[in-house]
Amino acid sequence: MMAFAMSRLTDADLAPNALQADYSLRDHNTFGFDARARLGGAIRSEAALAALRADQRIAGMPRLVLGAGSNVVLTRDFDGLALVIDLRGRRVVAQTDDAYIVEAAAGERWHDFVDWTLQQGMAGLENLALIPGTVGAAPVQNIGAYGLELAERFERLRALDMVDGRIVDLDAQACAFGYRDSVFKHAARDRLIILSVAFRLPKRWRARASYADVASWLAASGIGEPTARQIFDAVTAIRREKLPDPAVLGNAGSFFKNPIVDAEQFAALRAKEPDIVCYTQRDGRVKLAAGWMIDRCGWKGRSIGAAAVHERQALVLVNRGGATGEQVLALAQAIRADVSQRFGVELDMEPLVV
Repeated sequence: MMAFAMSRLTDADLAPNALQADYSLRDHNTFGFDARARLGGAIRSEAALAALRADQRIAGMPRLVLGAGSNVVLTRDFDGLALVIDLRGRRVVAQTDDAYIVEAAAGERWHDFVDWTLQQGMAGLENLALIPGTVGAAPVQNIGAYGLELAERFERLRALDMVDGRIVDLDAQACAFGYRDSVFKHAARDRLIILSVAFRLPKRWRARASYADVASWLAASGIGEPTARQIFDAVTAIRREKLPDPAVLGNAGSFFKNPIVDAEQFAALRAKEPDIVCYTQRDGRVKLAAGWMIDRCGWKGRSIGAAAVHERQALVLVNRGGATGEQVLALAQAIRADVSQRFGVELDMEPLVV
């Protein structure tokens, strides 16, 4: 990818907001793609973000908001303003008879925040251990793993409206959470920037340990009635065994959503594929394992250039070194075509493609 050869504001022009021209995004996306933004920089205070909104020198410029960059595929240089949200802080806000309300700033690393809640004696997020990314990115994706989704523990969030400058509070209904989805992928995507997120953690906690991988790990460890910390340790160990570390092998975690089909379509699929991996939903629909389908199509370990499907987890696409975003996208499209042809199911990609 080429650096911008165009007229632009200089670093000196942008010094009040600590922005840089021709800003490298290589360290701000977990695939490690060497893309650049026309302008960019880290935002470390709410005041700096508010001042930036009012800066007429960059009014109307396209904007890309990043946390850890763990859910983005950069297929090109970005002709706009890239903001890396690095707001920090975490606190216990309040207690009720049945819950603790805890809050973290958007730039806090998600895994570190989950660990911190357990250190404070507040359980409830342990099933979401080791998910890459920041607290601010978590509600955008409505992250979920091992039997828990963020929406179940969500209390509210604060966001800056970049159009009118207001600080707004959104509850779960306003966030319109869905399966790996929220309003921040749609109507609020170019308007709201998340500043902090609050969670409701139950005082009368019950372990969620029925998910097969977690149950097997606990049984192998001789743990019959796990604590929240033991579930945290189990999930962390499982994820480290199954998923590549982005710091070692560039990736964005699970690349495809697990598709959900109605009962009639599932019955037809099972007639053709008796051993298909599935999870029945409360509404009668059935969630299919995208990784299993990709594996059945023979993609595990295959590559296009330096973009590859991981050898141990077919749901993860990786950068083996020197891959481009275009190669990863081409690989993803080839996988989607094969899955559609064999199973009649369309796979949706989780990451944002830029």
